[in-house]
Amino acid sequence: MPRAVKSLSSLLHLLHRASQRADGLFAGNVRDADLTPRQFVILQAVADKNGLSQTDIMAATGIDRSSTAELVQRLVTHGSLQRRRTRRDARIYAVRITSHGRSLLGIGAAATRAAVSSAYSRSNSRWPDFSTGIAKVMPSPRARRWMSAPSS
Repeated sequence: MPRAVKSLSSLLHLLHRASQRADGLFAGNVRDADLTPRQFVILQAVADKNGLSQTDIMAATGIDRSSTAELVQRLVTHGSLQRRRTRRDARIYAVRITSHGRSLLGIGAAATRAAVSSAYSRSNSRWPDFSTGIAKVMPSPRARRWMSAPSS
């Protein structure tokens, strides 16, 4: 009978666990603001270049088309983004960040910094084992060195 631990060490599973862990750390640091990590990434993309189309946002973030549309709509509904049709092509929306969106961007940036700090904290005993596990299954020697480097 195969050992259960062996199947839980695949790169795909470890990356999924890393994503869940990162989302949990972000959520724990965002406090009462209604902001998810993916909403934060959308706000970052739009803040970097106001007037992006939803297709541009999708390309910048790597989030699929339907999820991008849903996330942008939710951020528009909550007053974090504005959407207007472009003059050149009425089918395309130009997306801009609002002052409320900039406020959430600051909250998200602080939550991200705190999450990264927590992930690399020496007091967090699960992270070193976890990052070492990812390093062992990653194919690239450079990636393995990066993952196993001591945190500062």
